Amino acid sequence: MSLAIVFPGQGSQSVGMMQGFSDMPIVEKTFLEANAILGVDLWTMVRDGPAEALNQTINTQPVMLVAGVACWRAWQERSGSMPSWLAGHSLGEYSALVAANSIRFEDALALVRFRAQAMQEAVPEGTGGIAAILGLADDALATVCAEASQGEVVEPANLNSPGQVVVAGHRGAVERAMAIAKRMGAKRAVMLPMSAPSHCSLMKPAAERLRERLEALEVRKPMIHVIHNRFVESFDDPARIRKALVEQLYNPVRWIETVKFLGRKGVTRMVECGPGKVLTGLSKRIVPDIEYVSLSDSAALVAATAQA
Repeated sequence: MSLAIVFPGQGSQSVGMMQGFSDMPIVEKTFLEANAILGVDLWTMVRDGPAEALNQTINTQPVMLVAGVACWRAWQERSGSMPSWLAGHSLGEYSALVAANSIRFEDALALVRFRAQAMQEAVPEGTGGIAAILGLADDALATVCAEASQGEVVEPANLNSPGQVVVAGHRGAVERAMAIAKRMGAKRAVMLPMSAPSHCSLMKPAAERLRERLEALEVRKPMIHVIHNRFVESFDDPARIRKALVEQLYNPVRWIETVKFLGRKGVTRMVECGPGKVLTGLSKRIVPDIEYVSLSDSAALVAATAQA
């Protein structure tokens, strides 16, 4: 059996999302470690909210990093199998790099909080938007974005699964894209709870700031292959990993291609390591014959490690 472990990103957060791990002390311990590093009480925010604070990019990104790492540590503590491959959706790529011992946990925490701040400052809150479009023919997406732009930015941001894409850019252009997509036959178009429009060209100023920060950060050769969103490849060279993280910020997340890549590499089991079941749901529609498991609570984790 060839195993891949994948980490969710922004959009999987919710108040109370780690409640199902209350009997695994390593989870709370990881959050308290993060609290001490950042000087922010992420654990209380995750447990009690408010949702408005949790959904602010500057909080969501470190929270999702910690949630992924906490589940990974719980997986290791339960002697779960070592994966052949790791991947993450957007922000989840940072959790994957921590799991691969490529970036230290404390460094990743500070990095993603800086990334989130740079993203928010690149596009002031309320200026940008990000929306999921469901049930639209893939070849119609370029037409939708072209028609909706009207001198503003709206671009594909997440290529999640057949018939499910996310667009990002200026809020007005995103709203126009939602209306045009519905007119062209999309089943649904919904604005997502994110305060910065990731993975579009509006993020280039943030990416330049991230590049400078990454140059000063120790990045090591990963101990496990990590598939990068930007290139759908894994790299050993720290310089190429840095480049992948910088360019990821203003290019689409190529999740469809990532799952197909893992399928071609012989992956037979994919474990989603973090709250929710978003990646499991998406990936099943891409390569149906892989066995998918989501570690959404401790019972699921115990069952999954028992089979590993």
